Amino acid sequence: MSMNREGRSSRLSLGSLARRPEAGSFVGLILVYALFAILGGAVFVGAPGWSSWLNIAAEVGIVALPVGLLMIAGELDISVGSVIPASQMTTAIIAGYLGLPIVLGIACGLGVGLLVGLVNGHLVTRTTIPSLIITIGTMFAVMGLTLGFAVLIAGSTSVFLVPDPVTKTILGTFLFGMFNVSILWWLVFATFVFLLLHVSPVGNWIFALGGDRDSARNAGIPTSRLTIGLYMLSGFAAALVGILQLMTYQNAQVATGQSFIFNSIMCVVIGGVLLTGGAGSVIGIVIGTATFAIVNQGIFFSGLDPNVGSVIIGVMLLAAVLSNDGFRAIALKYSTRKG
Repeated sequence: MSMNREGRSSRLSLGSLARRPEAGSFVGLILVYALFAILGGAVFVGAPGWSSWLNIAAEVGIVALPVGLLMIAGELDISVGSVIPASQMTTAIIAGYLGLPIVLGIACGLGVGLLVGLVNGHLVTRTTIPSLIITIGTMFAVMGLTLGFAVLIAGSTSVFLVPDPVTKTILGTFLFGMFNVSILWWLVFATFVFLLLHVSPVGNWIFALGGDRDSARNAGIPTSRLTIGLYMLSGFAAALVGILQLMTYQNAQVATGQSFIFNSIMCVVIGGVLLTGGAGSVIGIVIGTATFAIVNQGIFFSGLDPNVGSVIIGVMLLAAVLSNDGFRAIALKYSTRKG
């Protein structure tokens, strides 16, 4: 009798694990790391390899976390690619070109991200236009404004800024000479987003919003305010990455950040978030980000053709979408049987 209970308990545990949205992404992470550990050798598995992919993962990961929340809520944000250079240029012009306090420059840079998120949120909630189209529109608008104001004020598309030692240490230094401080910011931000989605009541609202917006609204959830807040969080995160890059490399460029658009979405999907919304986890997004960064840098350390990396990412993305649908079907079958 006890053996039957133990067997049933084991099957339930394995079943519960299989239904987790990050289960497939974790398996993918292990396989990808093992592959490049073999191909890249001791250098990849040592400190140089870890610092390389963690530095990449930190910046993409900060952007991917709120993008993941929006996708769980059934929305998209393409404008993050334009917010990064906009926040960089705003901070660099104010603190570098005009010589005003760097704290003011950083505050204005973050404010740009919040403003873009506020505009996105209001347009999404007050119109019937899909968020994909709206955020593509704001992306091009912000890109044009950034370029125009940079040339008008500074007369250039590139502005330098040398931060003071304290600001440099907090936002742009390298720990042990290899690990960018942005890794710590990523961990802090991931902890905040984890508490928001999986601990606070707001997390249930986000899942409900992605499941059925009308039902969520009828249940008393402030869907419009929640959507606007999520877009503002996404804009803030993109602006933070722009400022972290500025403090690290001390140069603002108007033509940066575009790669973050699809890279962040890939990290989220690889991490187990459904494209249809309503399911996902912060742990999965972090795992998906780490997997993407390992492939990105593993190609370099292994000496393979860079095109191979694109193939691997493409295969992983397709596998993630298929496996996510599979896990979703398992979860629905289990819930139906339980009910």
